[in-house]
Amino acid sequence: MSEEAQPAGGPTDERIKTMGGLRQWLIRPELGGIVGTIAVFILFVIFAGDSGMFNAQGIMNWSQVSAQFMIIAVGACMLMVAGEFDLSVGSMIGFAGMSIAILGVTLNLPIWIAILATFALCLAIGALNGIIVIKTGLPSFIVTLAFLFILRGFTIFFPQVIERRTIIGGIDDAAQGDWLAPLFGGKILGFVFTWLADIGLIDTFSRGNRAGQPVIDGLPMLIVWAIALVIVGHFILTRTRFGNWIFAAGGDAQAARYVGVPVERVKILMFMLTAFCACVFATCQVMEFGSAGADRGLLKEFEAIIAVVIGGALLTGGYGSVVGAALGALIFGVVQQGLFFAGVESSLFRVFLGVILLLAVILNTYIRRIITGER
Repeated sequence: MSEEAQPAGGPTDERIKTMGGLRQWLIRPELGGIVGTIAVFILFVIFAGDSGMFNAQGIMNWSQVSAQFMIIAVGACMLMVAGEFDLSVGSMIGFAGMSIAILGVTLNLPIWIAILATFALCLAIGALNGIIVIKTGLPSFIVTLAFLFILRGFTIFFPQVIERRTIIGGIDDAAQGDWLAPLFGGKILGFVFTWLADIGLIDTFSRGNRAGQPVIDGLPMLIVWAIALVIVGHFILTRTRFGNWIFAAGGDAQAARYVGVPVERVKILMFMLTAFCACVFATCQVMEFGSAGADRGLLKEFEAIIAVVIGGALLTGGYGSVVGAALGALIFGVVQQGLFFAGVESSLFRVFLGVILLLAVILNTYIRRIITGER
């Protein structure tokens, strides 16, 4: 090798396989989410740009929908990186909402007690999911599929037996004056939106009791929770030793055990995280609507998994990104609301989910082959 061809640090070891710039960029887990986000925004700027989708109210609409997907996508992403699935997330959302309603409305407990008790119950169920998977060796797909039906069945059964109906209202009235409820159903930074309205960046109401007030009076806690969970999840996964354990547990569990990684504990904690995220989603939802319904959360488990796959996570575990999952959730929110603003039949959203899932899996399979050197 000529002197000019040698790297500055010394001779090249032929055993080390180097990657070109493009290939190194392709293995970034966020790539699919970034490309998809750019493409979706360009598409709807062209076809729905004049419909109000990108004014203040339109942005708030699709941001709230995206935040819903984002909350559950964070937990699903970290669990999938750890090499497991949780198909009970959607049923957990309905179950948690109904638990808050029964405890807070039917049993007249303070809402803060109902919320904390529901979080404790959901975390216990998440831990039970993880323990069963670990102790029995059964695939998490099967175990959590069973809990999908168990939780959904209880969510329908309990309100029918207690209230003889499957929708329980009155949560907003019961939450009046509660100290914990605003953490899930309140709004913050109202003064910022008032200032934005004063300088003309946000519209104001022109008539009625709210004349002169901004059309957006604050940032919903749903969005705050989504942002917070993404930041914390990304930090844990990329900047902590526990994050390395998560990757190791999903990449090669046996090898991880040999080097001292507590694989079983990591996986159980990740099941608990998905349950926690589902409970956050459910609590924000019941505080927003003031009611709980037995049908809440249907298909959310699949939407969370699709968002994670779009975000670059491999179905085999050991590889993924919380930021990528958040971008996948953003794509969902923009598309779901964008179809409405563009005047397209909303049922096509499901068609979009299927197409983008297929494309994401194909892309991720190609990435996996690059990483592993397979052909």
